[in-house]
Amino acid sequence: MTPPTRLDRLFSARCHDPFSVLGLHQSGDAHLIRVFRPHADSVSLLLADAEIPLERVDSRGLFEWRGNLKPSLPPKLRKPYRLKFREGGQTFEQYDPYCFEPILSEHDLHLFNEGRLLEAYRALGAHLHTMQGVTGVRFAVWAPNAERVSVIGDFNRWDGRVHPMRVRGSSGVWELFIPGLAAGDYYKYEIRNRHTGEIRIKSDPYCQSFELRPGTAGRVPPTSDYQWGDGAWLQARAQRDWLHAPLNIYEVHAGSWRRHYDGRFYTYRELADALIPYVRDLGFSHIEFMPLTEHPLDESWGYQTTGYFAASSRFGSADDLRYLIDQCHQVGIGVILDWVPGHFPMDDWALARFDGTALYEHEDPRLGLHQDWGTHIFNYGRREVAGFLLSSAYYWLKEFHIDGLRVDAVASMLYLDYSRKAGEWLPNKYGGRENLEAIDFLREMNVMVHERFPGALTFAEESTAWPMVSRPVYLGGLGFSMKWNMGWMNDTLSYFQLDPIFRRYHHNNLTFGQLYAYSENFVLPFSHDEVVHGKRSLIGKMPGDAWQQFANLRLLLTYQFTTPGKKLNFMGNEFGQGREWTPGGELDWGLLQTHWHAGVQTLMRDLGRLYMNLPALHELDFDAAGFGWIDCHDANQSVLAFVRRDRSGRSVIVALNFTPVPREGYRIGAPAAGFWREIFNSDSEYYGGGNMGNGAGAVSEDTPWMGYPHSLVLTLPPLGGVVLSLD
Repeated sequence: MTPPTRLDRLFSARCHDPFSVLGLHQSGDAHLIRVFRPHADSVSLLLADAEIPLERVDSRGLFEWRGNLKPSLPPKLRKPYRLKFREGGQTFEQYDPYCFEPILSEHDLHLFNEGRLLEAYRALGAHLHTMQGVTGVRFAVWAPNAERVSVIGDFNRWDGRVHPMRVRGSSGVWELFIPGLAAGDYYKYEIRNRHTGEIRIKSDPYCQSFELRPGTAGRVPPTSDYQWGDGAWLQARAQRDWLHAPLNIYEVHAGSWRRHYDGRFYTYRELADALIPYVRDLGFSHIEFMPLTEHPLDESWGYQTTGYFAASSRFGSADDLRYLIDQCHQVGIGVILDWVPGHFPMDDWALARFDGTALYEHEDPRLGLHQDWGTHIFNYGRREVAGFLLSSAYYWLKEFHIDGLRVDAVASMLYLDYSRKAGEWLPNKYGGRENLEAIDFLREMNVMVHERFPGALTFAEESTAWPMVSRPVYLGGLGFSMKWNMGWMNDTLSYFQLDPIFRRYHHNNLTFGQLYAYSENFVLPFSHDEVVHGKRSLIGKMPGDAWQQFANLRLLLTYQFTTPGKKLNFMGNEFGQGREWTPGGELDWGLLQTHWHAGVQTLMRDLGRLYMNLPALHELDFDAAGFGWIDCHDANQSVLAFVRRDRSGRSVIVALNFTPVPREGYRIGAPAAGFWREIFNSDSEYYGGGNMGNGAGAVSEDTPWMGYPHSLVLTLPPLGGVVLSLD
């Protein structure tokens, strides 16, 4: 059987090196120009002084011109040359894509294959480019198991025969420069697998702009000329002592914080106008956005990411997002992005089996299938895949000035047997359950972030007892800045859902956390996961009548803000959102017309400012020296009292009553003598409470109590908490 020629492979859309066939070639003493355009009626070569028709030499769309050229012609043909096409009654001109040299350097390809090209998003994907004075778009994509890859779009009738790409040696990277294309042009890749011949139409993994859902095509991104105004913020961030600084995070789902009256989303710029002053007024230091990376399904909340380098087109352009972040920085608000390197969806137009093989994922479902979410798990051991994710993290931090990445579902990355039964998973090379490749990736990611972006933070959503999640890599840790304290969150919410009459039997739910509170740098989260899927809103979890529910909620927030650890609240928590969160509509802002909901918001504002401005409540969040029990044993009355200290030793006292029974004449120890001013009371009438408390404060007595040299006699409001500071 005669092997197919290069032309045969071109006609059958199997050619891996179209440049060996198409374009300008030397043929003995003559020159040959060959063009393959299946839809063309005629093709001509355009020179300054002539239009030279090409001959159709094959009915399938192959056109050629060859001959002995006069001396003046060869130098002109060494430059890019224009072609004139007539197709279906239309005529257009463009430069021949197959007369340009390769663009990507061998050095970049080498770094890419090693997973060390942190700015791989600049090399791969679609980019406006000028070559030899000709403008167009350069495309590059990694598909090592492809027999042929083509760029397709409106510009070629989505026909994969028209613009096949060239493969760059053994790198697995394919590239092509197409003159005449512009920002906003839609495109995808058509990929033929070398083993099966299967053809797949795929979106670009490195795409930086997508069409609006439900469309899935990439769009050639414009060159950003955004002028940042946050230089002072970035400089200060690099010097920020985040271990001892306050951190109060407002978690936001951009699609459902607010909506227009007709249901339309707020754009990034509209969010800048509305969200930033709201967050600033309430005393939050940071906004954490649930994933803004492109995703096709609204109901996934962004966690089924298909565009790891693209800001979601739902809310505007990439520069619109830059504007939102810039405006946050200019008023002192940091921005954290929820980022999802733990899994990706199975959409057949996206990453799944990208070149017809398990490229980004594992072939074996015991390694590559996420059973809980019906998604694929990244193959972190493949350097190009790890590099893809590292480059994504780098992209958001570098190009969008993001201040932190909250890494979703870290526990599922760390364990090979996560949510799997015996026989449904494969052990590592040592026979253990730890995902060694994922561990190496997370460490590499954290080192990169902290070295390259001083002051930027990483947060792990990690729900197991994995040690040293927020300890440096050089000490054997995973290298995260902080870890969500899921144990504290679960214990606290379980306790608050109890009728107060039964709380005495579960007092350890509140005290146990101090046994491990300083083993990690903890964030105390009341996140979106706790107010959805039948879990009820925070106010909905509270027992009792309306008065008790709101008092409990105020007490819960007071407990959170006075307990060691950084703070996070999901939108709606700050005013007592009544129903569960649903992403299909906005929060129930009308509730703020009632005094109880408005009171919760006022309480949250005062707590936020108290936490941000009072060093004793934040400087030693991660240090046991910043906390001391006054009394953790009064389970019968469900009372806790403790001291918070700053680095200078200055203290505040916190006393919390978890029953609806007022505690009058309640004596607690005090670390120093003097007048202890009541600086916060969750039962204040301004918050919707009954105004029971200690007035201006209380003078200490020289009666030793609970191991302290002095004591205070206080009134503890029902389902309330007070904070006292020594004048």
